[in-house]
Amino acid sequence: MKDFTSEINYKTARSSGAGGQHVNKVETMVLAKWHVFESQFFSDEEKTMISEKLKNKINAEGYLQLSSQQSRSQLDNKEKVTKNMMELVEKSLIIPKFRRKTIPTKASQQKRLNQKKQLAEKKDSRRFRY
Repeated sequence: MKDFTSEINYKTARSSGAGGQHVNKVETMVLAKWHVFESQFFSDEEKTMISEKLKNKINAEGYLQLSSQQSRSQLDNKEKVTKNMMELVEKSLIIPKFRRKTIPTKASQQKRLNQKKQLAEKKDSRRFRY
């Protein structure tokens, strides 16, 4: 996996949640922005793959934007958001395996029909006739 952390821009903000008085004084939430198309680490093909797979997370300006405010520590949040971004990009570059269509065999079709007939006969035998 290519390490593109040098291209990520970080911004901090005040996070919501637990922290008491501390939460109003310290900016612990970390916002990470990475411009997909201006990256020097990925080829044009890889950039298009990333943009197609992550189109819901990329804004109109072409930035992949993530944030983290889980921890009370700014450093922990920065590490988490960086890790999440790296994983997202890594997963988007995985090419899915080609699925080859299969046709059920005649034996499996016959077996299925026989099982259906047996089940129908069993249920039919339960029916009470006057």
